[in-house]
Amino acid sequence: MPFVLIDRPRPHVALITLNRPERMNAMAFDVMIPFREALEEVSRDNGTRVVVITGAGRGFCSGADLENPGDIPGIDGLTLPTIALRSMELLDDVVRALRRVHQPVIAAVNGPAIGGGLCLALAADIRLGADTALFRAAGINNGLTASELGLSYLLPRAIGSSRAFELMLSGRDVDAAEAERIGLVSRVVPGDKLLDACYELAERIAGFSRPGTELTKRMLWSSLDAASLDAHMGQEGLAQLYVRLTTHNFEEAIKARRENRPPDFQD
Repeated sequence: MPFVLIDRPRPHVALITLNRPERMNAMAFDVMIPFREALEEVSRDNGTRVVVITGAGRGFCSGADLENPGDIPGIDGLTLPTIALRSMELLDDVVRALRRVHQPVIAAVNGPAIGGGLCLALAADIRLGADTALFRAAGINNGLTASELGLSYLLPRAIGSSRAFELMLSGRDVDAAEAERIGLVSRVVPGDKLLDACYELAERIAGFSRPGTELTKRMLWSSLDAASLDAHMGQEGLAQLYVRLTTHNFEEAIKARRENRPPDFQD
């Protein structure tokens, strides 16, 4: 079986599954490179409106594979320091690929998301957790830094700086209930209901305007990098004008309300 699966469980919804359950979907290069390629593939698929990512078996992703990291491509003739740089770039590119997916990405966190697995969950746009979900910034526990794959950027923006400092410096576990309370996940549902909850949310998002949802995603991520409110409001205004002036969505929304029916956006 391949280490990464792509399925189409609902119309306009793509499901990408990390499929190495015997290793809790650890981040071996043999898994992460096809995962990045799968993300790029569904991003190019114009029939896909929302992407869901999850892990097979009991775990979402357990982080670095400490037993078998897999084969690193393109390192013939390189010394250890350069191999280390190439390795980090390959994993960094997975997080960047998640951010670059055109469509909204929902992480269905079905179990432990540890170390790099936590980074993958944070790089998604929305996180829903099973009641068995668990999160840990594990680098500090392994004698390293807890800062990897964008974690020290993404985590404080998700849950605030004080909580991020505490979790990254303590290396303690965060269970599903706490994750929901601090905003690390949007919602916790029973494990057997997790994917259905993600699909229902995905179908709701897919019913809206394509450029509307894609630009909303871009604007939300852009806001995290914005230097000022004024600078970001300028980008928001351009995005709103773009959709308003190049589509008939606004008129359709008004007409649909008058006719007591869902809008039918044609973009």
